[in-house]
Amino acid sequence: MSSHCAPDGGGRPLADAGPRPPVVALVGAPNAGKSTIFNALTGLRAKTGNYPGVTVGRAAGTCALADGRTVEVEDLPGTYSLEPISLDEQITVDLLNGRLEGLAAPEAVVVVADATTLTSSLRLLSRVVELGLPTVLALSMYDELVARGGHLDVPRLARAVGVPVVVADGRRRSGAGDLAELLTSWDSWPAPVVAPPTDPEECTAWARSVLAAASYRSAGESVLTTRVDRVLLHPVAGVVVFFAVMLAFFETIFALAAPLQDAIAGAISALSSAFTSVAGDSALARLVSDGLLGGVGSVLVFVPQIALLFVLIAAMEQLGYLSRAAFLMDRVMASVGLEGRAFVALLSSFACAIPGIMATRTMPSARERLSTMLTLPLVTCSARLPVYVLLVSMLVPADTRWLGVGGRGLVMFGLYVLGAVSMMLAARVSTLLGRGRHAVLPFTLEMPPYRLPTMRSMAFAVWMPVKGFLRKAGTIILFATVVMWALLNLPTHSDAELRAAGVDPSDSAAVTTYTMQHSVAADLGRAVGPVFEPLGFDWKVNVAVISSLAARETFVATLGQITAAEDPTDPQAALEATTYESGPDEGQPVFTAPTLAALLVFFVYALQCLSTLAVLRRETGTWRWPLSVFGIYFAIAWSMALLAHTVVGAVT
Repeated sequence: MSSHCAPDGGGRPLADAGPRPPVVALVGAPNAGKSTIFNALTGLRAKTGNYPGVTVGRAAGTCALADGRTVEVEDLPGTYSLEPISLDEQITVDLLNGRLEGLAAPEAVVVVADATTLTSSLRLLSRVVELGLPTVLALSMYDELVARGGHLDVPRLARAVGVPVVVADGRRRSGAGDLAELLTSWDSWPAPVVAPPTDPEECTAWARSVLAAASYRSAGESVLTTRVDRVLLHPVAGVVVFFAVMLAFFETIFALAAPLQDAIAGAISALSSAFTSVAGDSALARLVSDGLLGGVGSVLVFVPQIALLFVLIAAMEQLGYLSRAAFLMDRVMASVGLEGRAFVALLSSFACAIPGIMATRTMPSARERLSTMLTLPLVTCSARLPVYVLLVSMLVPADTRWLGVGGRGLVMFGLYVLGAVSMMLAARVSTLLGRGRHAVLPFTLEMPPYRLPTMRSMAFAVWMPVKGFLRKAGTIILFATVVMWALLNLPTHSDAELRAAGVDPSDSAAVTTYTMQHSVAADLGRAVGPVFEPLGFDWKVNVAVISSLAARETFVATLGQITAAEDPTDPQAALEATTYESGPDEGQPVFTAPTLAALLVFFVYALQCLSTLAVLRRETGTWRWPLSVFGIYFAIAWSMALLAHTVVGAVT
């Protein structure tokens, strides 16, 4: 008999119309394998959200059991103990004790423990058992314990702790089957006859006696891990390897994704041309061909780069390399008044600043948390990637190589380094302004052994952010694109007005160009022209920059629909051929090296993301901080872009 687990499509409601399924909470230390077991039980589409009143991440899903019943599985934030020192650990403790408003305590608890580091998990188990809830101990990494010469008698361990013990491996599709089967009898799990001690010293002695009774032999040190760590954790060689890995990372993004990107661009262009030939030249047809296919389609072109970015990040994380990178950077973070947990948030921000900001909840110091939150928007997120790829491709020819390395990959690497360094410098300034330096709390991080990632875990790690990107393209970017299309095509002009302006009404290309040049968007772009003129921007670039406030990718979408309207057969060529329409540079190309450099640097620093501002508002509880950093980062972005424009203009 086996249980079939499926996603619930929704989290636990605050008020139920009918009887709700029993809730089983997963509790465990960070990196114990808790989330992989959760994914195995609930599938790839489990509901995610926040706990009431806070922005601590919440994940819940349902599991349909073999007896026809269902249980709701809730993945609680990782914790080493039930004595919280950070916000997410406090949420775990409050939920287990039923102290979260609108959420009852779970009916049962699964404590997930890494079999290779069992002692610390037993201390956590003793505190969970004290709550009086039905409890089971799920052992992850058991195969690794055996492979490295360790030993554990699971039945004897169950007798020693007094609760059921099951081996579970969420990395394999069937690895959580025994745990799912055990969930069918959650309400009849045995409890210890004598509760474990609560005194720290007595608890440690109890854990040792339990391990002795279970004939536990810890895993031997991995020879491979030891040898590799001699290099990767070396203060000099490790840093060199880190930068080499990052450089190869960005070179790979350009080299491998380019063919797929060209294929998608060609398909969208062909689809646009085919639609235009069938639908004609009506306003609706132009909205679809120029606005949707030209705008949203120009963003979808970068899906291969987005997917590859997360493939590489997931591979490095699951191999165990990112933990080593965090260790290397701990000293650097301490030099600017931050601790290693800030680097974990920084790594999260390479995907998106929002989960990075939320990752700061693991930081026990409120001052450090605020400093980190306010500076994380400077880290280069995946939303900047389409902008960078577009501009770098125009700035650096594809065949350019410097010191044997692809020029485009090197420039991209430099942009990411610039963002990370700027974030740490801003944190240093924030720390000094926040009443000076203070003692940095110790940062504890377990170094996992090197493991080969599984295809299933890689697929989950990549699909979720790619799905989020596609959802964003289908909602925020789509809405912004439609709005920009309307602004670029209003007001309309009669045939008499066109003839009076010297435009042939039968020439659709000339009509489109005239309409855009005299549109609401053009007026808006020219209105802010004095602000951006020193940076080399024309009204079209100004409009694209303004539109990127909704989402940075909208910059690409806006330029895409403008150029698609001007030359639907080759929008890229139309973009590169864009010239100034008035002023002293009339007729000269807009996208020169100085202007492209200014745009790249501007997007490094500008906080062009309303969603990030909203999250900062929720996290800080006031608009004071998000509006302040928005204004400060805009001033820095403008100043640094002017510097880049001036320097590049002087050397080219």
